[in-house]
Amino acid sequence: MTRPDWPEDLVPLALDTAPAPAYGSASLCDLLPTIAAGQGVPGLHAALTGLVPADRNCVFLVDGLGWEQLRAHPEDAPYLTSLLATSHGGTGTPITVGFPATTATSLASFGTGLPPGAHGLPGYTARNPETGELMNQLRWKPWTSPRVWQPYPTVFQLADEAGVHTAQVSSPAFADTPLTKIALSGGTFHGRLTGEERMDFAAEQLAAADRSLVYTYYSELDGKGHRFGVDSDAWRGQLMYVDRLVQRLAEQLPPRTALYVTADHGMIDIPFDEESRIDFDEDWELRAGVALLGGEGRARHVYAVPGAEADVLAVWREVLGDRFWVASRDEAMAAGWFGPRVDERVHRRIGDVVAAAHADVVITASVNEPHESAMVGMHGSMTPVEQLVPLIEVRS
Repeated sequence: MTRPDWPEDLVPLALDTAPAPAYGSASLCDLLPTIAAGQGVPGLHAALTGLVPADRNCVFLVDGLGWEQLRAHPEDAPYLTSLLATSHGGTGTPITVGFPATTATSLASFGTGLPPGAHGLPGYTARNPETGELMNQLRWKPWTSPRVWQPYPTVFQLADEAGVHTAQVSSPAFADTPLTKIALSGGTFHGRLTGEERMDFAAEQLAAADRSLVYTYYSELDGKGHRFGVDSDAWRGQLMYVDRLVQRLAEQLPPRTALYVTADHGMIDIPFDEESRIDFDEDWELRAGVALLGGEGRARHVYAVPGAEADVLAVWREVLGDRFWVASRDEAMAAGWFGPRVDERVHRRIGDVVAAAHADVVITASVNEPHESAMVGMHGSMTPVEQLVPLIEVRS
């Protein structure tokens, strides 16, 4: 099966050219275990080198603050730019977030200290093997038991049990969400509406005990990137605001504190043309033999009709192979895309075929995903613009 607009000698991208995340050494899932191990929390390992232990620690996670986007806009973030040399233990380098580079997966990796293959949130949407339904893991629809879906304790829970004063300071809207419960719970959640209120209260919580672990979060940068793009005036305005928030918090740190500023993914703008946006809902070849399309535009889980797995893999490689890394489930697992191990309960949540974008292209679904398909900024894959995030450090 060939298309007239594709060359007969198309050579698919080799899977070993996909830059798998640095799980266990320089990934987002290594951050909290390293911090908490330095606070004396038992059972945790300091995997990130160069992070000096501190009695009080705060992580400010800015949704969508990619390494490459930050470096491209120094005039909009002068304070953060001045601190780039502190990233990753003073090496001046980024860390990786994990695959796919998307909020639900990354927050679960961050909060549990585990890669996606263990915590079991392998994408924006993934199939629930028990029901056969596609589950949105950010909005938790349709409902399934959070503790069945993700059974491991969070690092915050382990720290709280070890006597570390533990707090999350975020939007009140996130107080009782399933994602918060399975990824970020432990200690006390404090809802604060504005960024300034979060920074001020995070500083108060840091000072509330001799050993403290505080998390705070800001999402609006990501929202503006999705809607308007990562070089839009709206996005740059949010970056300026984030820069001021970081400085506001840094100037209030109590003694013996380490503040880390990081993110859950970067972002890339995708042009609105047929070459850059491939519409699955209008593409008979890509739809053939597919029961469910999961994930998101740049990191797709493809669930085949039983018996059609090999055919779907062959067609997706033929049609997309020079623009996407296209792997079978077993190949993606063996390549370490989801971490060094994949728990048995997670295997069938991963697509029979996994497609990760290499080029500036997305697979949209205009009928079934109209909102996501209309976004300007996208993320999910393993390219540097999506995968690399800062780990900026400020100490008092």
